[in-house]
Amino acid sequence: MKVCIVGASGKLGRYMVQHALDRGYEVVGVCREQSVGKLDGFKGRITVVPGATDDRDVIKQAVEGCDGVLVVLVPRGVHGYSTGTAQAVLDYAPPGARLIFSSGWHITRDGRDVYSRKLKMIVKVFGPLARLARFADLDDQVEACRRVFASDTRWTVVRGSDLEEGASQGLPVWSRHVGDPILESNITRRVDFALFMVEALGNDALVHEAPAIVGCKTPSALAHAVDRG
Repeated sequence: MKVCIVGASGKLGRYMVQHALDRGYEVVGVCREQSVGKLDGFKGRITVVPGATDDRDVIKQAVEGCDGVLVVLVPRGVHGYSTGTAQAVLDYAPPGARLIFSSGWHITRDGRDVYSRKLKMIVKVFGPLARLARFADLDDQVEACRRVFASDTRWTVVRGSDLEEGASQGLPVWSRHVGDPILESNITRRVDFALFMVEALGNDALVHEAPAIVGCKTPSALAHAVDRG
């Protein structure tokens, strides 16, 4: 399998690169030119296409011939970075390719997610402040995912909880909706978020799903594991 990882130089991206290589996949990584050095540990094992991830020419080159594309949707700045990235991938990925996008729990597909007061407050306060500082635009990530949901590609949007570093605990568990008791612990190892992204490439049951994930060893996951069989 040949896979493209868009946003390969970030922490999540580098974990995805390693998981993909561990499976013997051919890997093409996309990252900003100033971040190429972060991928030095994979020299000779992956192809790096430097450039902004919302640059359509960069994405067109990087996804050519790929069976799957893993995309870190980053709401950087206030100029539609996430939307530009998502749209370029949707437009240029080969027909039938598996497209796996990352986002936070704040993304909702059908409006049936139930959010805690804390999460709603974070989005309500941080969102406008980040946009005012021209640092990030959460609404841009929302629009990017809306376009993904509306597309007829073989997409999955993996919605991550809060993240922590640490050794892998295994493949996270998931639910279709935030508010499910199994997600209550709201924490996932970053390396396992990456693992879920890579595993989704070969899981057709996740096509057109927006799984909200949580670590498989968290108290809420363990408490409800029996209920889920």
